Amino acid sequence: MITVYALLFVGIGTVVFHFVSPWWWTEIASNWGYIDDTIIITFWVTGVVFVAVILFMAYCVYKFRYQEGRRAEYKPESHKLELWLTGLTAVGVAVMLTPGLFVWNQFVTVPEGAAEVEVLAKQWTWGYRFPGKDGKLGKTGARNINDDNPFGIDPKDPNGKDDVVVDDSELHLPLNKPVKVLLRSIDVLHDFHVPQFRAKMDMVPGQVTYFWFEPTRTGNFDVMCYELCGTGHYAMRGNVVVETEADFQKWLDEQTTFEEATANVLKQERPKQVSSVKVLDPEKSVLTQ
Repeated sequence: MITVYALLFVGIGTVVFHFVSPWWWTEIASNWGYIDDTIIITFWVTGVVFVAVILFMAYCVYKFRYQEGRRAEYKPESHKLELWLTGLTAVGVAVMLTPGLFVWNQFVTVPEGAAEVEVLAKQWTWGYRFPGKDGKLGKTGARNINDDNPFGIDPKDPNGKDDVVVDDSELHLPLNKPVKVLLRSIDVLHDFHVPQFRAKMDMVPGQVTYFWFEPTRTGNFDVMCYELCGTGHYAMRGNVVVETEADFQKWLDEQTTFEEATANVLKQERPKQVSSVKVLDPEKSVLTQ
């Protein structure tokens, strides 16, 4: 009987812990409430199955406990039981997977008119790039990547000259505007994730991955790398500031374009002019300064 009570305690305790647990996801700040709904459905399906199995085990332990003189009945096969188990399992899996397929379809289908922002990851910092006034991001290439051009923007591409480059860990986004997030990594695997937005995606070197979301409330939210990326992984943090359209545009206008950043670099690297020259003295036939 102790085993029966232990199983009942586990089953009932699991349900109670689920409802009173202090560990739960943060308040959502994007349009992806569907992801929360899908997770809740999964919790219910797996929870019901878990409790049912525990209760069935408790029933079997009690029903078929040892009694003197009782003999076990040998039934190696039961087609009826197999059909029930197969059918219930198929229904449970379908209930869990079907909502996820619909959510995934929405997740990868970017709405028309969505703004674009490129997120660049490198050990162990973040960088961001917005299209300029032409609304187009310039071409990039691995051969162009250096300390002064971490995005690898092609200097010959006119569409890249007005790209807004944010060399900072803080990203600003407008409220209630869908955003397509383009994700790149120039070294190892990373993962851009803001818990309140629910959306996340791996960043694979040599590829451009993406997801989209729509911020639904203002605030300052933490950016974290959700892929182990080396010894400094714990410190790869940033911020996303969601603000009104006017405040976002004001911030964006204060940022530096790729053309301006390139000009500043060239200005700093320009060699100093020589203050004196060497001339030939015709009388002495030697060089003098």
